[in-house]
Amino acid sequence: MNEKLNPFLEHPNGTSLKDPSFVLFKDAKVLVTGHTGFKGSWLIAVLNRLGAQVTGYALEPQTSPSLYNVIQGDQLCHSIIGDIRDAQKVHQTILDVQPDFVFHLAAQPIVRTSYQIPAETFEVNGMGTVHVLDGIRMLKKDCVGVMITTDKVYENNEKGKAYKESDRLGGHDPYSSSKAVAEIIIESYRKSFFGVSKFPEFHKPIASARAGNVIGGGDWAADRLIPDIVRSLSENKPIQIRNPLSVRPWQHVLEPLSGYLTLASKMVRNPILYADSFNFGPKAHDVLTVQQMTEMAIEIWGKGTFLFPDMDNQPHEAGLLSLSIKKAETILNWKPLWNAHQALFSTLEWYKSFYNGDPIIPIMNQQIDPFFFN
Repeated sequence: MNEKLNPFLEHPNGTSLKDPSFVLFKDAKVLVTGHTGFKGSWLIAVLNRLGAQVTGYALEPQTSPSLYNVIQGDQLCHSIIGDIRDAQKVHQTILDVQPDFVFHLAAQPIVRTSYQIPAETFEVNGMGTVHVLDGIRMLKKDCVGVMITTDKVYENNEKGKAYKESDRLGGHDPYSSSKAVAEIIIESYRKSFFGVSKFPEFHKPIASARAGNVIGGGDWAADRLIPDIVRSLSENKPIQIRNPLSVRPWQHVLEPLSGYLTLASKMVRNPILYADSFNFGPKAHDVLTVQQMTEMAIEIWGKGTFLFPDMDNQPHEAGLLSLSIKKAETILNWKPLWNAHQALFSTLEWYKSFYNGDPIIPIMNQQIDPFFFN
């Protein structure tokens, strides 16, 4: 990484960290798996804004365009291209980097894709997590690990309950089930190698983070609502929405990222207390339907229409899902910053700037700073 070429490191005069514990990331060695993806690209941008030394491990960007390429991610981190299923390469990367922090985001993240490649989904999301945890276990130094799963890890009866961290895990589709498997793996490693009784020996607190449906600029994945909306609006085509009444906990990508970094920094201060599972989601009133989000997007964009395609014989996706964030609010002192409208407005502002050919990094810095700087 060439810091002279890194525009994320330039801060306005007089800024200070929103949370003083974020100073722990300055000059820290941080490994991010899945760094070439949508959420991973935002994370390396944030970490560079905080002054961290970042290494990424992932496949090549999977979309075109990709946020990683838009922000010239190779200038923001030392990028290692590899498969999370390659245990030897994952282990060697962790041993070479000697990270102070590991954020494990590498995943097969799409529900509908999991029906097409179920075995690969379980391999990536299950055994990929094992390989990362084993690599951390091999380190001969302190290391904090935050394993990223999803809000879909819970056994969802779709009765309107806001799921809390102690609720039963489960999943209908292969994606959700594979992430529930990852949570069980994380808990097993925590109890076997990284728990309270083992901490004096290993000094490696591990937590899992379960985030709601994230939105934000630079997501071009297939079968996601906001990318589908933006593609249609930018091409003046009607938006096709598959499940208009499905309810999701929508939040800007910076919300859970601030949660992950808060959680990691607190584990440094008190590893035994904070090495646990945490939900990161919006306030209850921001749990909206797909149709409500689509109508809001059209209003913000200034034009557009939507229609309902034929949905016969479509794979199952949960219709109702919400998270309780009381634990994160109470224990981590974390809370959402933006409501759904602010999150969607900032997301569409990013895309409008991109399609207008405007510089993207200033827009990203303007969006990052309220979460991490006063």
